[in-house]
Amino acid sequence: MLPYLAPWLTRFWGPFRLFESHLTLICLGAGLCAFLAFFLLPRLWQFLPRDQGKPFVKNSEEAKGKPTGAGIIFVLLCLGCLALVLPPSWKLWGITGCLLVSMLTGFLDDASEVSWSELKKGLWDALIALIAAAILCKGQDAVIWLPLFKGSQAGGGFLVPFWYYLPCATAFLWLSINVVNCSDGVDGMAGSLALLGLCGLGAFLYGIAGHITLAKYLLIPHNPEGAYWGILIFTAAGGLAGYIWHNANPSAVLMGDAGSRFLGLLIGLGVLASGNPFLYLAAAPILLFDGGIGLLKLSFLRSLKKLGCDVRAPLRNMVNPKNPANFASDEEVSRQLILVRWIHRLRCPMHDHCRKNLGWSVTQVVMRFMLLQSLLMPLILILIIKLR
Repeated sequence: MLPYLAPWLTRFWGPFRLFESHLTLICLGAGLCAFLAFFLLPRLWQFLPRDQGKPFVKNSEEAKGKPTGAGIIFVLLCLGCLALVLPPSWKLWGITGCLLVSMLTGFLDDASEVSWSELKKGLWDALIALIAAAILCKGQDAVIWLPLFKGSQAGGGFLVPFWYYLPCATAFLWLSINVVNCSDGVDGMAGSLALLGLCGLGAFLYGIAGHITLAKYLLIPHNPEGAYWGILIFTAAGGLAGYIWHNANPSAVLMGDAGSRFLGLLIGLGVLASGNPFLYLAAAPILLFDGGIGLLKLSFLRSLKKLGCDVRAPLRNMVNPKNPANFASDEEVSRQLILVRWIHRLRCPMHDHCRKNLGWSVTQVVMRFMLLQSLLMPLILILIIKLR
């Protein structure tokens, strides 16, 4: 809206021309969304569903009874701010629609008395990821760039056929959604790590991929809509920052799947918009490590189960299990494969392993993970950009 109104408003007061500046719109969107989320969340979270706790997880009583699904509030605030600052772009607004649907599916799961099945959530994630990937490449062949290699396309990229790009991008986005979702379990951690990643992605898309001179110098394909992506990502980052203020340990509210699925999809889309899928290693290395290992563990155990192996978790690690037959006694554990026993010694996500096996406090987990990501992000980004 403001970019449309700027020429008319400038006739009354010259400084209104700043509403045509992408940097001004980034600052305005991020600041306004952060303030609204900070101010309105405490006044609205009374209407949110309450966390039911997890009967098989230690310390789940910390979250039980707290308002959850706060993602619906800061995402809707983000959309309202985007309507004010985001210039017209059917692709970006189509992407925003996918982000909205992703948030809504997560909120419906948060509000449901019986959690959705993994199959139902996985299928919804896959459908949203498929549509978002199709919108992102406009149904055409896509240009990507890779570390270590220089392609033949303008800016040193490689042309990827649509029929190959679409399924790969869909799988990439599905993985990103679930990695962030798996990492959401400690007050302030997933949100803080996602905030660091979004700020890095927004700066890269606005200042490097979206800048034709810098992109040419670094042999990176130029993204003409890089500034628009910067506005979208930084506005979402502002809303997330307003939420984290209330989610810092001890949290008063939880974002639930409504927030984590939205953030996972947004980070994945930002990485794909950059043109290099390996940039995920720079934008969210600790999120990928924390949630990704859990997905690998689950996939590996299920593969062994299909081969007839006993992969049940030890009963001694469970808290008030409703069906003890689903877990293995000490005697049954001793007969399991050594590999299975070793895998069960590693708690997933990794923040659970650090808390329960290494004895870290919630504050230590959050601060140490943030420090690691803050250190790794610029180092990995430099390696990806310069090793061409």
